Amino acid sequence: MRFFSFLLLGAPLLCGLLAPLAASAAVPKEVVEKLGLGEGDEKVEAIGEIVKSADEAGLALLLALQNGEMQVVTDKKLVLLVKDGKATDAVTGKAVDPVPEDAEEVVLNNRVRGEIDSAVAALNLSSGERAVRLAAAKALDGAADEGMLPLLDKALARETDPEIKTLLTLIQASIQLKSPDAKVRLAAVRALAGSGNASTKTLLLGLLEKKGDTWTEPDEEVRQEAQAVLKSVESRLARGQRFGQVFSGASLGSILLLAALGLAITYGLMGVINMAHGELIMIGAYATYVVQNLFRAHAPGAFDWYLVAAIPVSFMVSALVGMVLERSVIRFLYGRALETLLATWGISLMLIQLMRTIFGAQNVQVENPSWMSGGIEIASDVVLPYSRIVIIGFAALVLGAVWLALTRTRLGLFVRGVTQNRAMASCVGVHTARVDTWAFGLGSGIAGLAGCALSQIGNVGPDLGQSYIVDSFMVVVLGGVGQLAGTVYAALGLGIVNKFLEGWAGAVIAKIIVLVFIIVFIQKRPQGLFALKGRFADA
Repeated sequence: MRFFSFLLLGAPLLCGLLAPLAASAAVPKEVVEKLGLGEGDEKVEAIGEIVKSADEAGLALLLALQNGEMQVVTDKKLVLLVKDGKATDAVTGKAVDPVPEDAEEVVLNNRVRGEIDSAVAALNLSSGERAVRLAAAKALDGAADEGMLPLLDKALARETDPEIKTLLTLIQASIQLKSPDAKVRLAAVRALAGSGNASTKTLLLGLLEKKGDTWTEPDEEVRQEAQAVLKSVESRLARGQRFGQVFSGASLGSILLLAALGLAITYGLMGVINMAHGELIMIGAYATYVVQNLFRAHAPGAFDWYLVAAIPVSFMVSALVGMVLERSVIRFLYGRALETLLATWGISLMLIQLMRTIFGAQNVQVENPSWMSGGIEIASDVVLPYSRIVIIGFAALVLGAVWLALTRTRLGLFVRGVTQNRAMASCVGVHTARVDTWAFGLGSGIAGLAGCALSQIGNVGPDLGQSYIVDSFMVVVLGGVGQLAGTVYAALGLGIVNKFLEGWAGAVIAKIIVLVFIIVFIQKRPQGLFALKGRFADA
């Protein structure tokens, strides 16, 4: 019974005491001595041997050396691992107490440090954590050498993550392309055929370079295969880039749609050129900022859900400001377009100054919730941010809600009636002045939602709305005044076309081309994409 009690209670303690000894014994004594006491070339050689062995004890030694925890006593050929004032013999794993006074830290040059970094990354490819393996693969990109091929082969054989596997394949091929054996180089080129990484294109172009009369790649078969694979990779990259441009255009279009949707309602119903519409967007963004700060101060545990609370707040605050604006100013200027434009422009300046007084002239930052951080990588250098995906979905939800409000509610019925024939609607008992107020509030609230969305992709400042007011009017005019479907088509169309033009001619020239197109289009079709219906059509 005593024997079994010893096994149960003493065995774990004994194993814990022998663990360092067993771990250090996995690395031969001569390798440890080269690593600690050798010159630069000997250290590099020892690092290579540790990489080939691919054991955890070797990784521990390299990490100790990397972190400055390895010391040596030269005359005794003693290599120590020193941490927190305690020393351990790197060869035997036994404790050394006290730490010798003549122990010196191992000095490393840049070359050895680089070799250590690469070796640690290579050994980390066997980690059980995806993040560690991914970081190791990225660290090896461009730093791996031929001695790491066996380790890369093992890592590729057991790797299941597509992103890491693609990166490892690229690293392996980049090493094999330097092989003197043409068959190895040919196999490496063929291994790259399924890659969608931009670095693959660079590798293949390097094989097809010609210096004078000499090809970089001397073998004709390898060059032909590289040419064929290059076309395939370029086609795949081009498709990814086009998809990325379409997504960026849809993202820009969804933002333009949110910014212009409210303007389409107010301009289409009342014919008011509201130059303060951009400031209503700004108010929605600042409302989101205030809600964020309230959550951070009073409910930090629920911070990730502040945006859900900010959506109705930004809508109501902007809607309230818009209704006050309509009741106090715009109501007395109906039918006088120039005076309305000047009055709302003056109000926009007042709102900008008010925000500067309250929040300061500097931009304020609105933080994304954790579930909106990151993105989806669909191809090399093409990442779809979650924040943009959420905004596209949000714009679709707002559009659906506005459509339901205009087609399935009593207010929507009145708005459509007043838009089509104000006089007749008034004759059948519709309170047109009240409908104007509620419709203006609805349009202003939607502008606030646009500000809430914009706060998630950039900083919030007093001049935020100025960047979108002109684009909003362009969308409304191009789509057709008062036309919901026209606003959707115009916003998405302008967003996508603008992104493709930016890639071809640059951002400034793209804006100019879009503006010229809209001017010419309106000259040919003044009613926009969809025919105008409302009091102006009746007049």
